[in-house]
Amino acid sequence: MASSVPNYVYLHSTLATLIINCTGKTPAVLYWGKRLDDATNAEMLSLLSTRQEVKCAVKVEAPISLTPSMGEGFTGGPGIELSGTSDAWSIGGQLVSVTQVDLQSAVFVSVDDIRKIQIEHTLHLDKLANVLSAQSKVTNIGEQAINVDYFAAPTISMPDHMTKLLSFEGRWSYEFHRQSVDLFLGSVLRENRKGKTSHDNFPGVVLHEESAHEQHGECYGFHLGWSGNHRTRVELLPEQRTYVQMGELLMPSECTLQSNESYTSPTLYCAYSASGFSDLSACFHEYVRSQILTPKMKSKARPVHYNTWEGIYFDHDTETLKGLADIVADLGAERFVLDDGWFKGRRGDFAGLGDWTVDEKIYPDGLGPLIKHVNDLGLEFGIWFEPEMVNPDSDLYRAHPEWVLQTQGNEQLSFRNQLVLDLTRKEVCEYLYKCVCDILSEHPTIKYIKWDMNRDINHAGNFAGKPAVSAQTHALYKLIDDIKAAHPDVEIESCSSGGARVDFGVLSHTDRLWTSDSNDALDRLSIQKGCSFFFPSEVMGAHIGPRDCHITGRHIDIDMRAAVSFFGHMGMEMDPRELTDHEKARLKIIIALHKKHRGLIHSGKLERLESDGNSSDFGIVSHDKTQALYAYNSVTETKRTAPKKYHFKGIDETKSYRLNMIWPTDLKEYSESVLSKVENQVFTGQALSQFGMQLPIQFPQSALIFELNAV
Repeated sequence: MASSVPNYVYLHSTLATLIINCTGKTPAVLYWGKRLDDATNAEMLSLLSTRQEVKCAVKVEAPISLTPSMGEGFTGGPGIELSGTSDAWSIGGQLVSVTQVDLQSAVFVSVDDIRKIQIEHTLHLDKLANVLSAQSKVTNIGEQAINVDYFAAPTISMPDHMTKLLSFEGRWSYEFHRQSVDLFLGSVLRENRKGKTSHDNFPGVVLHEESAHEQHGECYGFHLGWSGNHRTRVELLPEQRTYVQMGELLMPSECTLQSNESYTSPTLYCAYSASGFSDLSACFHEYVRSQILTPKMKSKARPVHYNTWEGIYFDHDTETLKGLADIVADLGAERFVLDDGWFKGRRGDFAGLGDWTVDEKIYPDGLGPLIKHVNDLGLEFGIWFEPEMVNPDSDLYRAHPEWVLQTQGNEQLSFRNQLVLDLTRKEVCEYLYKCVCDILSEHPTIKYIKWDMNRDINHAGNFAGKPAVSAQTHALYKLIDDIKAAHPDVEIESCSSGGARVDFGVLSHTDRLWTSDSNDALDRLSIQKGCSFFFPSEVMGAHIGPRDCHITGRHIDIDMRAAVSFFGHMGMEMDPRELTDHEKARLKIIIALHKKHRGLIHSGKLERLESDGNSSDFGIVSHDKTQALYAYNSVTETKRTAPKKYHFKGIDETKSYRLNMIWPTDLKEYSESVLSKVENQVFTGQALSQFGMQLPIQFPQSALIFELNAV
């Protein structure tokens, strides 16, 4: 072992400690969890970890190293799979150097001198957010080409009392559904080949002890920040060792390294909590706010949106749109987003994608008059693009059918009448860059792009005949970055039929995420709850939809729809001409309330509350715990004569708070309830949190929002 390699490396954050064991041939996690004091050292933990030889097994078990390999004799899921030379598959490696910059960061370099392969692991434990970001890099230091078939981000071993797995799955318009399973002998393996993050299989998991819940218990969260194909493996080995491994799912021959070339894994983001899921989420939220969002986005109040999609769909008309803008400006909207249907030949989803010029038949004077009208009302103007896609019925496709991802002799699957452009072609990205920038340059008051992507990548062959999801994803990131560099005042939303491209990877290049295409308030409660495990409220687009949801057909009252949107990046998405006077009045009130409280909503600590399944409840608490908002969302009728008590978790039990209900503003009850008794009264935090408040009897599909202010 090189003299520059210590026995152990310690990384510390405010709440956590990570210890990497460097005494073996390759680095491995010895400990990751609650911050250790100085008296507890790695030598103690190593002694306590002593394992004996068991019958009919290897004398010394292969390590769960940061990149476990077949060369080490590891019989779980290898973190690296190589081919192309005679024995590259059997890479072993020797740790040769460790560079520790500070108490939060370290770089580990291992080399297999026989196979001429170098592996580098970079770990950073954010001091304040307590989030570990981890990357792996493999370099071909030999002369022969090597195929990288799989190369995960650093593999993280888990304490053996983490016996439960919470994963996140779904479908279009119902993303982030939680699925809980007990770990069993073997692997939980989830793979995504959709060419984007996907509706179905979010690259994130939570491991936790049996008794953990929102405010109690140890838990670990993992998220791969990547917008392409991905693999998640959580495995319990026969010898009672558990690990989590996540990485990009590469297609055959997708990554070949020539001499001195490297491949770097997507970043794995990990967090630990000793006190439940809400505190775990707080780590990820703080990391997004401090490390991913730009200073501009952190300092700017998120404007209330109006999006035209569910109001008019493709039925565009300048005077109609001006009329919509008049109505929503009066309601309190601050940004008007012109959705799909403004460009050449776009009268439905069957034509026009790729021809990014204003349709003169619909807009004979261009977009200028509409944009001016919107701006004169005091609203920002935003516009929809789907740059990665092309309709066969378009001038672009007729001129360049070779510009789409395809594989020779294989018929393209039909998917929303569109195909995927090959972003690995330089000329394609140059064309798209020019199209988008031409619109932005012609109309410099356009300050927002809704960037959509409405189909999977089923035939991912590029111009060279190679599978190209990885290169396509990197090209997408670069295209977005180039457009933002040319137009730095423009914000970009990542939308992919709703929640199919929601991850830290794309968020590092954009400013907002469209959480789901479903604006059904009841579905949104579940969707936004699942999303909130990793993403803070200010990046989650949440719109008030029509009273009859276009996707589910469910009829939901305006008060409920508004209450659910209130706790995200708020917006409206309906035909405002159909609003009743009552609905308009309610929208004005709730939008004004949102503007008053969005500083707290978009910066505070989320406290999801445990419920009996009849409601979805949570709070947002300021960091100094002087202010808080809490929501009680009745979903189904209680199975008893009255609901349970509501516990305002997360406030300071040593403080006293004045309690008020701020929504709805004119609640009608058939008999007097607790609400009239507690309004504007002062209670101790201990009483509100520990004893709780009796909830009133509410109809299903109704919501209450409470405000607490310390006195």
